[in-house]
Amino acid sequence: MATTEQQTQPELERVMGPGLLLLFIVGDVLGTGIYALTGQVAAQVGGIVWAPFLVAFLVALVTAFSYLELVTKYPRAAGAALYTHKAFGVHFLTFLVAFAVMSSGITSASTAARAFSSNAAAVFGLDLGEGIGITLIGLGFMGLVAVVNLRGVGESVKANVVLTCVELTGLLVVIGVGAWALGLGEGDLSRVTEVDTGDQSLLGGVIAATGLAFFAMVGFEDSVNMAEECKEPRRIFPRVLLTGLAVTGVIYVLVSISAISLVPADRLSQGDTPLLQVVQAGAPGFPLGLFGVITMFAVANSALINMLMASRLVYGMSREGVLPPLLGRVGPRRRTPVTAILFTTALAFGLITFVGAVPDLGGTTALLLLVVFAVVNVAVLVLRRDRVDADHFRTPALLPVVGALACAYLATPFAGRPVVQYQIAGVLLAVGVALWAVTVLVNRRTGTTTRLDPEALSGDGPVN
Repeated sequence: MATTEQQTQPELERVMGPGLLLLFIVGDVLGTGIYALTGQVAAQVGGIVWAPFLVAFLVALVTAFSYLELVTKYPRAAGAALYTHKAFGVHFLTFLVAFAVMSSGITSASTAARAFSSNAAAVFGLDLGEGIGITLIGLGFMGLVAVVNLRGVGESVKANVVLTCVELTGLLVVIGVGAWALGLGEGDLSRVTEVDTGDQSLLGGVIAATGLAFFAMVGFEDSVNMAEECKEPRRIFPRVLLTGLAVTGVIYVLVSISAISLVPADRLSQGDTPLLQVVQAGAPGFPLGLFGVITMFAVANSALINMLMASRLVYGMSREGVLPPLLGRVGPRRRTPVTAILFTTALAFGLITFVGAVPDLGGTTALLLLVVFAVVNVAVLVLRRDRVDADHFRTPALLPVVGALACAYLATPFAGRPVVQYQIAGVLLAVGVALWAVTVLVNRRTGTTTRLDPEALSGDGPVN
């Protein structure tokens, strides 16, 4: 149960209506994945680069239906961790899920920070290589994200609106350039059916690439962790989330087709700025520096949204007694979870400094979330026995089954996932286990129970 200190904390402010929530979801999904990893996906499958993004979208869509049932049933900030605890009631499992989701957000934001650094170096002509210069830019960028986050969700969401419009403009430029060039007889649309999966079969290559492409389809998990800062979450979430996923899915496929039509897969897979190559090939007169700046804004948006999600998740789990009460403190003036923001920013600094490689971080993000999504798809079926006194969305029973099997398979080595991703995830989860032990000790010293009552997690969040 919550401590007295947690019960007297200020409430989070409900500032997000349907429009802001839609922009939040679209801005999250249309981020680092499509801007930075299109070339890496093309390297695994060749011209059918659109196929892994399409499969990833379908897996995400199936899982999104499970999230819709759960977020409208339990509209609280803790997200997947709350659903896991409600379904299974195992404190340790709840903590691991919470830590995995939080880690995925921080890993994704760190990926964006590294991508931001690389694009900044390209735009301003800085010869920084992969050394300390890139790292320092990434750390400075992450510090700026923390400042925006500390200012408040209202300021953060307003910044998200601007950044979403910028990154959406960039992708529309890629689509427009592709259509223009193909209309003039340039490029080669037939490449979209070319397959190059190396030693793997067609199915094996697409599945392996899907494991990386899934990194781009994580916005709905971020959004459910903002439930307490949304107006009427039970009413607006279903149509807004499905609309957001549909919009991003269409854009992903069109961008992929434009990219491979204008730039061959072997060239597209070289360097950290694949879409810049597309614009350069289809519209040589377009100011490439401007597009580079757009890319920087796009990955900045991903970092901001993921750090918002991670800090709110830490706040939510602290309030429920799964993390120490210190991490649940809310600033009385700005009404933001101050200590949670500082904690997640410190972890991001560590990843930016000591890990680095964008594909490895992106793949690890997808790995962690696929495991969590498999658990959530099972949880939605288990929680059918739990009734709540409110109308909520209900997904067809077959979809969670399909979602659980698909997510679980994509998280295994059978899906062609590199070993390094398991190593990074293993280190992160080992840190999680250590933090869980610290949490137990802190709870014992403060008299907070470590065996939470699942019923204590089932109510609505505070309403202003």
